[in-house]
Amino acid sequence: MFDALLRKLLDRRARIGVIGLGYVGLPLARAFHEAGFAVTGFDTDAQKPARLAAGRSHIMDVSDSDVARMAGSGRFEATGDFARLDEADAVAICVPTPLGPDREPDLRFVEASARAVAATLRPGQLVVLESTTWPGTTDEVVKPILEAGGLRSGRDFFLAYAPERESPGSGERRIPRVVGADGPEALALARALYEAVSPAVHAVSSPATAEAAKLTENVFRAVNIALVNELKGIYAAMDVDVWEVVEAASTKPFGYMPFWPGPGWGGHCIPIDPFYLAWKARGVGLPSRFIELAGEINAEMPERVIARLAGELAPAALAGSRILLAGVAYKKNIDDIRESPALRLWELLEAGGADVAYFDPHVRTIPPTRAHPELAGTSRIEWSPKALAGFDAALAVTDHDAVDWESLAAAVPLVVDTRNVYDDRPRRARIVKA
Repeated sequence: MFDALLRKLLDRRARIGVIGLGYVGLPLARAFHEAGFAVTGFDTDAQKPARLAAGRSHIMDVSDSDVARMAGSGRFEATGDFARLDEADAVAICVPTPLGPDREPDLRFVEASARAVAATLRPGQLVVLESTTWPGTTDEVVKPILEAGGLRSGRDFFLAYAPERESPGSGERRIPRVVGADGPEALALARALYEAVSPAVHAVSSPATAEAAKLTENVFRAVNIALVNELKGIYAAMDVDVWEVVEAASTKPFGYMPFWPGPGWGGHCIPIDPFYLAWKARGVGLPSRFIELAGEINAEMPERVIARLAGELAPAALAGSRILLAGVAYKKNIDDIRESPALRLWELLEAGGADVAYFDPHVRTIPPTRAHPELAGTSRIEWSPKALAGFDAALAVTDHDAVDWESLAAAVPLVVDTRNVYDDRPRRARIVKA
């Protein structure tokens, strides 16, 4: 079985199944398709297979033309019929791993996907988990589910972990991958699979090591973002511009890497992944004080922004003011609002009695989110001088290139700039940084 599957992977004759056609799964399906594989995508959302079959994408990083080429090639299909998972020679699980109400790992999507694979699992298949999770998940959660039917990892099927490394909006597609597997044969198969779609594959000794590598990448970012966010407040009290400081420090060619402050963290990785490691650390009796502190600092940034806004509005009150959120995506030039600080800012503003609206060139309507379902379906305002003139203040939340920041500054009396978009721009409004 090993030899036959390895040959199919090397010859690109294998069919690849991708569970979860979101921000990770759909780009992965495109990569496998472009490498010459036949690909079947699986998703519980019936609208996604229908849109993809019609040649329409639902994420910015995969264009309609990409999807049309895939759909018209005869080598790609999307479906909600998980009974067809047995058609795939290799299956990649790319589903969300959110947090529960007490910041504990929520693996229900991973577990459901593993059960779906287990229901059709046949000898000779490779199963790869890509979802970010705590060290031990592949061995302790996924493997027992897959083996419940009597097949054994390393004997009947092969199991690996390869953490996703998507960077929405960056345009980067040739990214090295890390893989860890349950045994040498599974590792060889996982390497063959990912070498077809990445410039380099770094193999590690176990799935848990690969899981820990992914968390380490994002903990590093979370801690450094927290550091620069804390420095922002300290330097502001000294009348020093943190953005100018970071730019100056960045001229050092060694021993420094720039991170930039903002209104809070966002995306599916940075606000989520460090808490997976913190939860696991508590389970082995070790505190993760550095990680927890970074989480606290980053999570409180929206409150600091609102406090600055409220102070600048005085003697006018926040209550009754009309506030515009300029940008709701979690980072520039994308349409992804997962865990965006804009949603928390919106919540705080409304709690303070403000009337809130938003404009984002990439987000026409707020999609459903787990944390803020009440905002789903809210549409952006029209971008016009008349519409903008009706606001008492604006928060520059996401530094999209497609926003006319000069027009915003000309139309509203106050802009609180959380991204330094007005560093060198002409403006007529009162601009304050936060």
